[in-house]
Amino acid sequence: MVTIALIFSAITVTPILAGHLSSRRDEESGPFISNHILGLTSSLVLVIIIALISLRFGSLQITWGTAWNAIFDYDATNQGQIVVRELRLPRTILGLAAGSCLAVAGALTQGITRNPLGAPGILGVNAGAAFAIVTAIYAADIVSPEGYVWFAFFGAAGASILVYFIAQFGAGGATPVKLALAGVVITALLGGWTTSLLILDLETLDEARFWLAGSIASRGTDEIAILFPIIIIGLLLGISLGKQINILSLGEDIAMSLGQRIAVIRLAAGIVIILLCGSAVAIAGPVAFVGLAIPHMVRSLVGPDYRWILVYSLFLGPCLLLGADVIGRLIVRPTELQVGIVTAAAGAPFLIYLVRFTKLSDV
Repeated sequence: MVTIALIFSAITVTPILAGHLSSRRDEESGPFISNHILGLTSSLVLVIIIALISLRFGSLQITWGTAWNAIFDYDATNQGQIVVRELRLPRTILGLAAGSCLAVAGALTQGITRNPLGAPGILGVNAGAAFAIVTAIYAADIVSPEGYVWFAFFGAAGASILVYFIAQFGAGGATPVKLALAGVVITALLGGWTTSLLILDLETLDEARFWLAGSIASRGTDEIAILFPIIIIGLLLGISLGKQINILSLGEDIAMSLGQRIAVIRLAAGIVIILLCGSAVAIAGPVAFVGLAIPHMVRSLVGPDYRWILVYSLFLGPCLLLGADVIGRLIVRPTELQVGIVTAAAGAPFLIYLVRFTKLSDV
């Protein structure tokens, strides 16, 4: 329990201190930039700390020295080092990638929809990926992560494109309200079909249930190797859209008067969200809460500027995901809870706090 408390402290206190420093808005740019440098440096240090904790703690007790040697002085005869190198290191890498993708995608989703409850799932990403995975297992008997990673990716992309296409109909094109409504409809439809397939075939249910819960355990790095170019391109493009999202958040009329091509920006952001969410869901399953919580946490610390929200989300998303994963390993040791279950359990009190104590309109 002490370890769990330390993890929660590392996740919450350090970002607050870093964000508090970076949110001081002096009129002179020098101190302002210096504070952001300090904040981003602190965030990077936090990522490293959480990654080391992920390598150190689990069902098997090992020392810090064993975890360190597993990376830099590997001994194939040492059981602890084998566990770190073969099991914990891959899931840590998966957590870093998935956390960054989900957090940046969540910030972009909230920006283009101007919806404070916006998360990647609002565009049907999770539902599309889940439907594609279950269909691949049911129809083609594909059961390895390397085999169904592309099904998850293209399922997420297909659902998002369908949501955007439906939202385009009517006056005003794909407005934030129509995007949200279309996402709810497609998510419900695909969720019903997915449930039907799981009910029809128990073998499909057995194969898909751990992925559907959201997990980075018992997986290698083949998925990262496959999707690495897509992840890097998506993160770079997402961060580059900060200025455009800032203008769009002022309202459509103001954005148009400033020369903003609203439809183009929404389309570009939508493509980036598909790239990031499709990759994250393909490697970790439909992990909830990260894409919703991190942008709100960052916004409360550094303000409404999406140029900084996106950058800080890139660093703090992995901290939350890996922290939840470590807690899932320790709380019911020697077994473990999937990371998706831990983040979902943490999401309920956070949403209550969000509604009760913050202004949801300030996105």
